[in-house]
Amino acid sequence: MNAADLILFVNVADAGSFNKAAQQADLSTPALSKRISRLEESLGVQLIHRTTRRLSLTEAGENLYVHAKNIEGQVNDAAAAVSSFSQGLTGTIKMSVPTISGELLLAETIADFCQQHPGITVDMRLENDFVNLIEEGLDLAIRTGKLEDSSLIAKPLLQSNWVVCCSPEYIKQNGEPHTLEALKAHNCLAYTYQAQGSFDWRFTVKNKEQSVRINGSFATNNAQALRKAALAGFGIVYVPRCCVYEDLVAGKLKAILTGYKPRQLGVYAIYPFTKYLPEKLRLLIDHIKQAYENKQQYF
Repeated sequence: MNAADLILFVNVADAGSFNKAAQQADLSTPALSKRISRLEESLGVQLIHRTTRRLSLTEAGENLYVHAKNIEGQVNDAAAAVSSFSQGLTGTIKMSVPTISGELLLAETIADFCQQHPGITVDMRLENDFVNLIEEGLDLAIRTGKLEDSSLIAKPLLQSNWVVCCSPEYIKQNGEPHTLEALKAHNCLAYTYQAQGSFDWRFTVKNKEQSVRINGSFATNNAQALRKAALAGFGIVYVPRCCVYEDLVAGKLKAILTGYKPRQLGVYAIYPFTKYLPEKLRLLIDHIKQAYENKQQYF
């Protein structure tokens, strides 16, 4: 008995016909029948009832089918586990990354990765919408937030903190709010690229979530547009810290409401489910993770 014969047996059972299974396996029908007979002889039991009209599994065949069904997948997984050693680090990786991280660090990080591994080409798309990796043929995506698709794997990269901030000029003209309730009297600019919380700003106080309903004269799904509006003194924004970090350090923006713990979202490397991650993809994810860690202060 060998794995190849077990796979052929499963194919016959699934096809319900020796002729169909033989075509799929690129064998002659007599050759396939002989292989199944050899399997039966090695096991000492009859696996298939053969008639001129149809075939059916015996009780022993039914039991074997349950255990043999996954043999082909296991064989493929085993081959994939070692394929990278013979194939080397070559090929193309197609990936999607969010615009903020893409512009802040990933463009340079991935270009550096390609320079270190000249046999690999990376096709990187900058976009915020969570695309369907399988349908669009993507190998990897970097995304912030919760993973809802259970058919994907999400590897944590880091935690991204948000910050409430505005320009010193805005504070001079309008005063600085020190409570969530005080935000209601200010021009709060909404970040609409999020499933929830665009107009309900959420914080954590003593392990309890608190929120405040804000309003303002401007809303956008682009964090950089909010940043520029805040720099110009038009209002208060609640955005990922990484997109305003340098402005905060330079004093062009000021963090406010620092007594309240802001929202925190995970950043993940997301890829289709596989038992054995290709070596080139594993190396790229590790490279990206290190790049995020090197700029931890931004987040």
